[in-house]
Order: sequence, then structure tokens, then C-alpha cells
Amino acid sequence: LRLQGERRSSPATQAGYIREVAWWLTWVITRGLDPTDIGHLEADLYLAALRAQGLKNATRARRLSAVSSWYAYLHRAGLAARNPFGSGMERPRVSQYSTTRGISADDMERMLAYAQVHETPRTTAVLALMFSTGCRVGSVTDTTVDGLGHDSGHRTIDLPVKGGATKRFVLPPLAADAIDAYLEQRRERPGRPLDPTAPLFATRTGRPIDQPYVFRLVRRVAAAAGVHGADQLSPHSARHGVATVLLDGHPLHVVQDFLGHANPATTRRYDEDRESLDRSPAYDLSRILSAGAARHRRRYQPPPDSEDR
Repeated sequence: LRLQGERRSSPATQAGYIREVAWWLTWVITRGLDPTDIGHLEADLYLAALRAQGLKNATRARRLSAVSSWYAYLHRAGLAARNPFGSGMERPRVSQYSTTRGISADDMERMLAYAQVHETPRTTAVLALMFSTGCRVGSVTDTTVDGLGHDSGHRTIDLPVKGGATKRFVLPPLAADAIDAYLEQRRERPGRPLDPTAPLFATRTGRPIDQPYVFRLVRRVAAAAGVHGADQLSPHSARHGVATVLLDGHPLHVVQDFLGHANPATTRRYDEDRESLDRSPAYDLSRILSAGAARHRRRYQPPPDSEDR
């Protein structure tokens, strides 16, 4: 029943949740314990064992979060005596910055330019969509032709997102023109409509492209375009790059909604320039205080003729 919640409705999320809880159950069974009556000390020993394995902080934090969530449900349902991984437990510190290798605005421009000259319309359309929406790779591979549309005077696309839902994005000319050119090439005859249930990005046999293909595409085009560190990139690098570019000028909540993050802290992790001195509000603060001090200073200045007395 825990997997039927809104936050775990996608197959990938469910699989990850089951996998993380399974690690804990393996530990419990190996030690001959009753999983419904675990003390806090045992939870601390499990955390120490994960740390001894050399697992990264993010991995350990994810495993503890999944098990804690599971026990919170069991305790609420009256099936467990307590949540041994509750709020009092010290958790591994996770970096405030994303560890994903990002793509700069210049990198994206170079990749698009190279694709437009040397690559197929499909490759250009895939990159244009990723760079225009900051979408996850699953949105690229799982979307269908009928996701394209119009709304309030905008070209739009409905992309599958986490949780088994869809999210409507504006499709700017950069992406719309690239997708139109690609779909026109796919049609058997000019102007003939495509099957609306067909994958938007398809192989020659009509099957949807898969995530490994998009992974290779990003690295291949980046290397050909001369992007530094191309062999370290992934499709998520594009999402990282979009977030970084947008955060330099757009409010956090706007970028958060655009990327579909439930927590603004997640969006902040992509802000590589968050500590840039160029963004410092110190100058604005100084102007405000200086203006106010000038107004108040008149109160404390002696009258013009006070020194003559």
C-alpha cells in the first residue's frame, strides 16, 4: 500500500524505493531480528555499516530516507512499534551543490550549432527540446506525437514527468521548428498526419528511442562540438545547465516550477553561481542604508550657528 501514494506512482520511483528498503531487510534478516520491533541502536549500527562500505553521503541518505518513510507508514498503520530512523537520527550531510557535470549556455549553443549543420533532424530536435525545457531524459523517450499542441496562443508540448503525470511546457521556436522539421521528414508523404500515439522520437523501425541512445547522443555531439569534458556528460547535464542559466536572472520559484521540483532546495543545488560576488546584495544594502543614514544624519548635526556660541 505504501507504493500506491502519489509520490511513488511511477515505476522507476517504486523500483528505487523497493530496492532501498530491501537493503535494510537483508540486514535485519541476516541478524535474526524482527523488522517490526527495531530499536534506535540497531538503526545507528546500520548507518555505521553503510558508512564502512564507503558509500557516498547521498547514497546513504537516500537509503535511510526510504527506510524511515517505510517505518513511518508501518508505525502509523499500527504494524511497527516505532520508527527507528525517525527525526532524532543524525543523517549524512548531502552537498548543497549538484555533482552532475553541467553544460554552460555556450556549450549548449555550440552543440545546437553543430547538430544543425552536421547531424540528423532527429538529433537536432532532441537537443533543442532538452535545452528548451530542461526536461529529464525519460520525458524525451516517453513522449508521443499527441503531446504536441497549442494553448493560449503558445505552441506547447505535454511531457511525461515524475509521478506518472504530464507537465505542459511552452515550445519556443527553437524547439518547435526543429521538431516540425524532424516530423516532416518522418512522414511518408508531405503533410500526411502521423499516428498521434506514435513516439515523438522514433527509430527507423518506429520504436521509441531509449535512454542509452540519448546518453550517447549527448556525449557524441558535445565531443564533436568541442565541449570540454564531453566524456563526463549525461542527459541530466542538459537539465543542470538549463537550471544554472535560468537562475542567473529568474526568481528561484519560477525556475523551481519550470523544472518541476517539489523542494526549492533541489533547485538551489543547480545554482553554480550562488556564491558569486557579482550577485552580492551588499551594494544594494549599502545604498539603502546610506540613503537612510543621510536622512537621519540631519537630526544629529548641530545647528549652523552652534559653534559660534
